[in-house]
Amino acid sequence: MDPKRQVSASLAPFGTSIFTEMTQLANRLGAVNLSQGFPDFDGPEELRRLAAEDLLRGPNQYAPSPGVPELRQAVAAKLRRFHGLEVDPEREVTVTAGATEGLASALLGLLDPGDEVILLEPFYDLYPAMVARAGARPVCVPLQGPGFELDQRALERAFNPRTRAVLVNNPQNPCGKVYSAEELRFLGELCQRHGAVAIGDEVYEHLVYDGRRHVSLLEVPGLREASIVISSTAKTFSMTGWKVGYAVAAPPLTAAVRAAHQFLTFCTPGPLQRAMAVGLGFADDYYRELLEAYTRRRARLCDALTELGLEVSRPAGTYYATWRIGGLGATDDLEFCRRLAAQAGVAAIPFSVFYQERRGGRDQVRLAFCKRDDTLEEAIARLRRWRRS
Repeated sequence: MDPKRQVSASLAPFGTSIFTEMTQLANRLGAVNLSQGFPDFDGPEELRRLAAEDLLRGPNQYAPSPGVPELRQAVAAKLRRFHGLEVDPEREVTVTAGATEGLASALLGLLDPGDEVILLEPFYDLYPAMVARAGARPVCVPLQGPGFELDQRALERAFNPRTRAVLVNNPQNPCGKVYSAEELRFLGELCQRHGAVAIGDEVYEHLVYDGRRHVSLLEVPGLREASIVISSTAKTFSMTGWKVGYAVAAPPLTAAVRAAHQFLTFCTPGPLQRAMAVGLGFADDYYRELLEAYTRRRARLCDALTELGLEVSRPAGTYYATWRIGGLGATDDLEFCRRLAAQAGVAAIPFSVFYQERRGGRDQVRLAFCKRDDTLEEAIARLRRWRRS
């Protein structure tokens, strides 16, 4: 039997995630892992202690499928605090097993075979896989130029009667783009015109640099009732392993999310939810210090690469920097990343995996700077030695 026939036809073309491949390569070679976007430090001890005490106290049974009341109320309070939005925690907030499951629930709950979903390239690799699993078709609109500008004409042409949704990652992994209010208004107008749903992946919402402001899709005129916004606590509190995310939408769209969510994970562990409810209510100092710390990490990595004569793009958001490798004579980013891990001892992610059929981005790689200072210094030292050789 062909081994591929053991995997569904919709998922077989996607193979093993590049993040799994590069982390395994980094572990095997002892490379500094700047590939997969997880911090190599833990989040606030207060939250870990609260969760541990809750686990010991019990009971350790199913949490409510939509989420514990404390966390849903904390999400609603956060949206009021940062965006001036009023959200019903009972009817409009669903807690999910990370943003990944939130996105999966939104797409599986909304889509039918024959539907189309607009994806803005470069996109996170989950998107086309989950669209395909739902039996729908991805329609890709590439962002333009080194600044990853939204091509409004191309986006408008992509909409048609089969368009069910458009997925917007803001701030955008892997390129670090932060969408302007004007770009989001234009997208909202198109969604209204065509009756499409806007799905926002906003997990990096608190990592927006240089005085920019994150604009949620829920704030965009016309999208309060026609958008599903997904976020998580993983990036904000540096605990990606907890997998505590949430989806926020008007009741009819929340029903779609919950229709799928109940058959995927059903619920997220209650003690982790209750601890994160406390975290979301942290004072403004926490959020300011988080941004300041990542601003310093961004500067350290990007400045060091520039000093080495390497072309790096400083992101407007997220915790990823883009390194353009064309000047080094590299023609294939995947092969370059494999050689970089072996020769320099630093693991990166090839940028072309964020494009359909790797049709773009072969002259770039992505580096994560969500690491301790000593980790970044070691990576920089290794790149310096590699550059000299």
